[in-house]
Amino acid sequence: MASITVGHPEATEYAAPYAGYVQLVTEEPLVALEWQGRQTQVLLAGLTDAQAGHRYAEGKWTVRDVAGHMGDVERVLSYRALRIARADATALPGFDENAYADVAGADRRPIGELAAELAAVRSATLALFRGFDAAAWGRRGVANGSPVSVRALAHIIAGHERHHGEILRTRYGLTGA
Repeated sequence: MASITVGHPEATEYAAPYAGYVQLVTEEPLVALEWQGRQTQVLLAGLTDAQAGHRYAEGKWTVRDVAGHMGDVERVLSYRALRIARADATALPGFDENAYADVAGADRRPIGELAAELAAVRSATLALFRGFDAAAWGRRGVANGSPVSVRALAHIIAGHERHHGEILRTRYGLTGA
């Protein structure tokens, strides 16, 4: 598919709680997703499982939990984008990311396995979004009781990872390989 300029979503294309993520992405979303995926892999590369078990404060997630969370959220948001891009008018349910993290078991998995899974999820997300035509990018649906567009979902995915990458650098002290 030829390159499509997606542009930045309007505030009416996503729920207010996602504004911070959307605002973190000023470039085209596919550029952000490609770059962000590589940056996250660099950040996680070379970590030992002991380092990946670090929590920056009592009760906070480990690095492994954060990596698992990023993959779960990206899967859910990509699924929403697929349904909306395909003109499925069904309202999509919300999800509780904390409840997902509580049962995901990411903290029991090797960090290399989690990083590889996250890379595979990003590869699938990019393949999905690259296949959308201009009409698909502009479609809107309802998720978690609020309107959302496909292009907003791409920005939210990239912004969510950018947000957590910054937390991994500033609060967890990760610097990359």
